[in-house]
Amino acid sequence: ERTVTLPRLGSVTRLGLATRGNTMLPRAAVQEAMERGVDFLNWCGHSDGMRDAVRQLGRRRRRVRVAVQLEARDAKGARSELSRLLAELETDHLDVVTYYYVEQPEEWEEITSPVGAGAVLEEACTRGVVGAVGVTTHQRPLAAQIAASGKVDLIMVRYNAAHRGAEQEVFPVTSKHQLPVVAFTCLRWGALLKPTPEDPPGFVPPSAADCYRFVLSHPSVSVALMAPNGTSELRENMALLDAWRSLSAAQHRSLIEHGDRVHRLGGAFP
Repeated sequence: ERTVTLPRLGSVTRLGLATRGNTMLPRAAVQEAMERGVDFLNWCGHSDGMRDAVRQLGRRRRRVRVAVQLEARDAKGARSELSRLLAELETDHLDVVTYYYVEQPEEWEEITSPVGAGAVLEEACTRGVVGAVGVTTHQRPLAAQIAASGKVDLIMVRYNAAHRGAEQEVFPVTSKHQLPVVAFTCLRWGALLKPTPEDPPGFVPPSAADCYRFVLSHPSVSVALMAPNGTSELRENMALLDAWRSLSAAQHRSLIEHGDRVHRLGGAFP
């Protein structure tokens, strides 16, 4: 399916758009993506084209789901950071706020303590300032633990053809609790688009669209985030919107085999 209905958020297109601190995406490119139907935007907190595009949404703001990441772990820091994020985007609400890169159990304990950031977001949800609360993490066992806690509305984890550990460690828990998953690093920082020294004869690396097709083919994944560096990469990614289809069984198998080669030869990612 091209869209998915998320608890507390409503219907969104399953291909989402993110910005990163080390990429450049002009405002016009973000606007182009929204005109094509991309309505889940994950803003990195930098002064960039996504910020400027959100600022100019006006009455269309309610049609777009804006997600941000919160770095603060304690209540005082969370109040200050939340105010800054709202002011930077010139909006009166944030659709999703995730605790950013929670990598240690101690961080989650601090967030959920009586003086933690969780109390601030809970109150913000009550006031309608925040729509849904999530967590962003690379640590799959921790993601599963948090998913089972009942204290978040969604999970953001890394998932791609080269890094499929979430299939065993996270997705069974999120599925059990009917918790949406937003996947990031779907291209493995672009490595999946490139050949490896161990490719079989005649192998052609997958397109970006096929890499997103792979991620979205898993029934536990609600949204796949693209994070293009520039308008050209964005348009390559959005080719998926022109031909919204599943991978064939052979294509899926080929991508898994390629992902295994990328994982084996690609360095330090676990």
